[in-house]
Amino acid sequence: MRVLKFRLSGETAFFKKPDVNTYFYFTYGHLHKIALLGLFGAILGYGGYAQQKKDEMFPAFYERLKNLQLSVVPIGAVGGVFPKKIQVFNNSVGYASQEQGGNLVVREQWLENPAWDIYVQVACEESEKLAYYLNIRKSIFIPYLGKNDHLASISDVEIFSDVIRYEQPERLDSLFLKQDFAIHFPDYDDYDEDEEDMNPYKYEEKLPVALNAQTNLYEVKTFVLTNMKVSERKKVAYSVGGRILTFY
Repeated sequence: MRVLKFRLSGETAFFKKPDVNTYFYFTYGHLHKIALLGLFGAILGYGGYAQQKKDEMFPAFYERLKNLQLSVVPIGAVGGVFPKKIQVFNNSVGYASQEQGGNLVVREQWLENPAWDIYVQVACEESEKLAYYLNIRKSIFIPYLGKNDHLASISDVEIFSDVIRYEQPERLDSLFLKQDFAIHFPDYDDYDEDEEDMNPYKYEEKLPVALNAQTNLYEVKTFVLTNMKVSERKKVAYSVGGRILTFY
C-alpha cells in the first residue's frame, strides 16, 4: 500500500457548524472529511454545491472522492485544541441585510494558525490523480480552509510505500472514530515522572463523515484525539513515516 502525505495549514480556518445560523457562526474544532474532500475537489477541478444539478444526488467533488481513505494528524494543537477567536465584520452589499442601511454584521468563530498532516491511501484513480497534482504543485481552483477568507497552504508532499499494518496498536497519532477504540486511562502510580503521559489529554468532537443522500446534510460521528493508550481495538492501524494512524 502507498500513502500520500502532506502538510495542510493556514493563518485561519472556518469549518461552519450548521447548528446555529443567527448572531454567531461557529466552527468545528478540526478539519473534517467533507471539508477535506471539498479542498481536493478544488485542486482537481470538480464542481461543488453551486454546480450540483437537480437530478444529481451529490455534488461532483463528493460523488467522485467520497471513497478516499483518509487520516488526519493535528499539528501544534495543545491538548488537541487549536485557539479560536470571534471575528466581527460588516457585509455592506445592498442585498446582505434587511436592516436599515443594508449593513449585515457577521460574527464568525475562526481557528487560529491550524495545521494538519493529511494522509491519503493511494489505491484508486482519483487518489493517483490527487498525488500527481500535489507533487507537481498543480491546482485547478484555489484551495481554502472552509471558505474563501482562509487560504490553504500545502507543503511537505511525500509518498510512503513502507507502510506497516498494526492489528493491536497501543497508541494513535491521528484522529480516530470513538467507536473503533477504547481509551486506557492511566494509573499515575504506574508512571515515571519523565513520561509524557503525566499530562494526558483527550479531545472529543462530533465531525462530519458523509453527506446524506436525500438532504445533502452532514452525517456525523464522534472522533477522538488523545496521547493515552488505546485498547479494545475494532479497527486496523498503520505505521506511516513513524506515526500510527487509522484511516476512515
